[in-house]
Amino acid sequence: MLARLAVAALLASATITAVAPNPASDGDAGEFVAVTFDEPTNTTGWTLADSNDAANLPNRTLSGTVALSTQPAAARNRTDLPVVGLNGSLALANGGETVELRAGNATVDELAYANAPTAERWNGSEWTPLGASSFAPFATANVSVSAFALPDAAGPPIQTLESADQRLFLAGYTFTSARATRALVAAAERGVDVRVLVEGGVAGGAPSPEDRRLDALRAAGVEVRVLDGERARYSFHHAKYAVADDRAVVLSENWKPSGSGGHGNRGWGVTVADSAVADHLAGVFRADTNWPDAKPWETVRENFTVVDGEPATQSYPTRFPQVDAEADSVRVLVAPDNARSGVRNLVASAEESLVVEQASLDRNGAFTNWTIDAARRGVRVRVLLSGKWYARADNRNTTERLNRVAAEESLNLDAKLVEPRSRFEKVHVKGAVVDGERALVGSLNWNEHAATENREVVVVVEDDAVADYFQRAFRADWRGGAWRLPVALAAVVAVAAVAAAACARRIEFGGESDVGRDGFWQENRK
Repeated sequence: MLARLAVAALLASATITAVAPNPASDGDAGEFVAVTFDEPTNTTGWTLADSNDAANLPNRTLSGTVALSTQPAAARNRTDLPVVGLNGSLALANGGETVELRAGNATVDELAYANAPTAERWNGSEWTPLGASSFAPFATANVSVSAFALPDAAGPPIQTLESADQRLFLAGYTFTSARATRALVAAAERGVDVRVLVEGGVAGGAPSPEDRRLDALRAAGVEVRVLDGERARYSFHHAKYAVADDRAVVLSENWKPSGSGGHGNRGWGVTVADSAVADHLAGVFRADTNWPDAKPWETVRENFTVVDGEPATQSYPTRFPQVDAEADSVRVLVAPDNARSGVRNLVASAEESLVVEQASLDRNGAFTNWTIDAARRGVRVRVLLSGKWYARADNRNTTERLNRVAAEESLNLDAKLVEPRSRFEKVHVKGAVVDGERALVGSLNWNEHAATENREVVVVVEDDAVADYFQRAFRADWRGGAWRLPVALAAVVAVAAVAAAACARRIEFGGESDVGRDGFWQENRK
């Protein structure tokens, strides 16, 4: 009986939590097995084995989670875990096998895996990229925030960069902004620690003149890294944020004239004055730059592809200047770690209203289904999608499905494509407002690939003023607003408008008046 109890205790003392058989290196150098020791354990006489070989663990006490490897120096370039060297030979098969952790002749734990993808690790249920982060949602209370909509309020993103005194970390998908370049160079010249991380595999090629902008930054002493290559942890580094000392700006827009420059896109953003939020995003930035797939600019410059294009120069009216507020809370979500579940929970929390504005939305995707589920609970739902030529057909399919379901089930759900007219060039928002109290802002397009394969950053701001600000911007985008006309024609239109006003005193909202069937806007303009 005592012997059986001793064996049972032994078997519970350690668990194989991951294997990395194919770490994208010559000869698979640095392959490792992650093991978690539930309590300090003397591993004298322990081995790690496969069907052909066995390597000895060290004759010492191990605790916590460690990476076991026969090539510890190489393994340290493949994992952030403490690496423990093994004595002997052990070559994990890329084609799949079973790995056993043994104490003497007893098997403590084992983990089987099938064909191993390059630069990924198996945890028993799924393959994940080596070096991928595992951030939990981060929240803090009583936070000073500024909400802004683009192209109306183009000042806040650059002002945040210009305010840095000690650290300035900028993360983006693309980077072509001359204003942002000048701000970063000036910060570096005054002694600020300036670092930049951008995507290296932009679909279709990075826009010109990104190469020259990054050259200018590097010449000024800015650390510039490009995330790409066979060991890339994410399909795309699509996040758009910056950390300046104890402040952070998170937005839906790229660092380019049409985006953060205010010369084209409808976008949403927030500036957060909170050291805890800034430190959390700085941690995300460091996790994404301190890995082999984040390559120094000078090493990729020669093969960096750019495509010609004209920078956006159009000017637009300022109908929505920024709004400052003291938010009850700010919650930071990142993909692929936790943003998908965070958005799902946010949509599921809606009790009265939900407005969603997106560049695109998959017709049958989970995010679309969540909005339908909200309407089925009795929530008033409005969905507004880009009508730009390259997204129009797919987005029209989505709106048609939403409106058909609404009609068939008598739901308070309406969806349509945006009409920018003269207020902006296209919708690039990736946002939502729930119950007129909580606003979601950031880089995450509402689709499975973005949520599970990309690096994305979004924030959820709980504040009535911020939520009302973005909801009013949504309302204007839904209605379509006014457009520019020649003076003579404008006079004719004005006369017609007066006549029309005498006949109809309501403004249509997707077939409903301001009060309409549900009083949507009156009830939610808090």
